[in-house]
Amino acid sequence: MSEINAIYYPELIYPERTIGQRTFDFSRQVAVMAIINRTPDSFHDQGRTFALDKALIAVENALVHGADWLDIGGVPFAPGPPVSVEEEIDRVVPVVEGARSRTDAVISVETYRPEVARAAFAAGADVLNNTSGLHDPALADVVAEAGATLIITHSLADPRTPYPRPQYDDVVTEVAEFLRQRAALAEKHGVPADRIVIDPGHDLNKNTYHSLELTRRLPEIAQIGYPMLVAVSNKDFIGETLKRDQQDRIEGTIATLVVSILSGARIVRVHDVTEAKQAVNMVESILGWRPPAYVRHNLV
Repeated sequence: MSEINAIYYPELIYPERTIGQRTFDFSRQVAVMAIINRTPDSFHDQGRTFALDKALIAVENALVHGADWLDIGGVPFAPGPPVSVEEEIDRVVPVVEGARSRTDAVISVETYRPEVARAAFAAGADVLNNTSGLHDPALADVVAEAGATLIITHSLADPRTPYPRPQYDDVVTEVAEFLRQRAALAEKHGVPADRIVIDPGHDLNKNTYHSLELTRRLPEIAQIGYPMLVAVSNKDFIGETLKRDQQDRIEGTIATLVVSILSGARIVRVHDVTEAKQAVNMVESILGWRPPAYVRHNLV
């Protein structure tokens, strides 16, 4: 296969984005987003960063290892014990404040509640990462009021609600249409196109075959035109494909990230920042977007 067919360069709506205090050129740059979960029941870290001091250590480690972006969440996507609005705010706001005092990196908050988003923006967050598909249009109102950026993710169920045996006639076509409609809804509520990012939602109300199909056909999502985020880190479709337990999926994750970037992804949401940053930098250099750190081989 020729290079022109192997790599997809989407025509992006406003590829140059200023998000918070950072500026990105997504026509030739990939941002690494570090996951910071302040939850006792997150699917991967299983509460290791639930304590505030542990969450702030995770923030510092992510920054040391090159994260461009911190994604802070206080409630998992999956169903679980109820968490009140007040408790979610108490979980995320101190981490946002602590992160903001340490860095000018982008800070997003993952929530489905307008009240939490508003509190996070007041504490210094730049982005709302909404994994529930903008089920509540009031979320877009809060983002518009704050002049923030909005990540819209495909999912079918209401927040924290089971959705057994999801069915699609064509998962990629349906995900793409959903994202187009929700982006249009966000714009109607005052979020400009240059502050919208889309995420196809790997594994969210999808089985492994669906997530593999999405990955294989990611250019069809990227061609919508908004910068595309992929959140594939250590997910179950990787574990089921490779027969790997939750803590043993790094190789599959890196392979999926590389394929996703070559298919148009420009933001990658990851648990393992060190490995992901190295993979992203290597892909950027192969594509001619980033010079080598140094060149000595066969020059001496």
